[in-house]
Amino acid sequence: MENSTKTLATHYGLYLGSLLAILTALAYAIDLNLLTNMWYGIFIFIAIIVFGIISVAKTKQAQNGYATFKESFTSYFITVLIGLLVSTIVSYLLFNFIDTEAAGVLKEKTVESTIQMLERFNTPSDKIAEAVQQIESQNQYSILNILKGLAGYLVFFSVIGLIVAAALKKTDPNAS
Repeated sequence: MENSTKTLATHYGLYLGSLLAILTALAYAIDLNLLTNMWYGIFIFIAIIVFGIISVAKTKQAQNGYATFKESFTSYFITVLIGLLVSTIVSYLLFNFIDTEAAGVLKEKTVESTIQMLERFNTPSDKIAEAVQQIESQNQYSILNILKGLAGYLVFFSVIGLIVAAALKKTDPNAS
């Protein structure tokens, strides 16, 4: 059964990664502003969770409606991990090798949206300047920053995965 859990999770992770890669490529091709758009980010967030949940549900279905907490979480985590890895690799290649200028444009757009957001929260101008300076001093697409981002996303989505696994687990009463 463990093998089918990993196999299903791997497949759904590749589906998720493909979706995220396609969305990144489409947003890049259509309008870079989409990559800094809050609604785009919310859609990505929801898609990741939905694919994780589907993976757990399919794992349960493959096991006659039963999956332990460990199997449920493993299925969710592998799906999210593979999906985020594929998406991260695509973003890294796109903004470091294919179109490095787009990374600079995205940095400018990130600065603009950060300023707008901070101004809406009535943040003091010295704090806004500090936030802008921090963004401008970093290469958000360096391998180190991408890996930090990936690790942060994995921690965040793992917490959600723990909740999903707890909600969807169902232990087989006939199991020893």
